Amino acid sequence: MSSASPFRVRFQRLASNPDLPLPERATEGAAGYDLRSAEPDFDLEPGVPRTVATGLRMELPAGVEGQVRPRSGLALRHAVTVPNAPGTIDPDYRGELKVALLNLGRAAVRIQRGDRVAQLVFARFETPAVEEADTLSESGRGEGGFGSTGQA
Repeated sequence: MSSASPFRVRFQRLASNPDLPLPERATEGAAGYDLRSAEPDFDLEPGVPRTVATGLRMELPAGVEGQVRPRSGLALRHAVTVPNAPGTIDPDYRGELKVALLNLGRAAVRIQRGDRVAQLVFARFETPAVEEADTLSESGRGEGGFGSTGQA
C-alpha cells in the first residue's frame, strides 16, 4: 500500500469525444489507465510516426505527472509502440491528450475509433534545486558506464 495520500485527476471531454469512456484500468491491479483513439478509423503505416487524439483534456494536481506508455498487446502483436515512451504530461499542460504512435512492423495496422492505443500511468515527482559543483563525492562504481556492473 502507498503511504501517499490519494489524489484526483480531472478530465474534460472535447467535442470529438462525446461517447468514449474516460481512461480506466482494465483490472483492479493494473497500474495503467487505457487511452483510446478518438479519431476516425485509420491505417498506421510502417515507419511513419503519428499523433492520435484522445478527445480529452486533463488537469493533474501539482507534483504529479502522467506517463504515456505503449500497450503490451499492440507491441507484441503489431510492433506498435510509443516512440517517446514514457511520454511525460506535465501538471500545467491543459491541451488535448495525444499519443505518439509508431508502427515498427512491416504491414499497416488498422486503428479504429475507440481502440486502446496507449496507457497512462500517474507518478509523483520531485523538483530538486539544481546546483553546480566543482567536485562530486566518490562512489564504488565511479565512472563505469554502460555494462560496467556486470555482463550483458
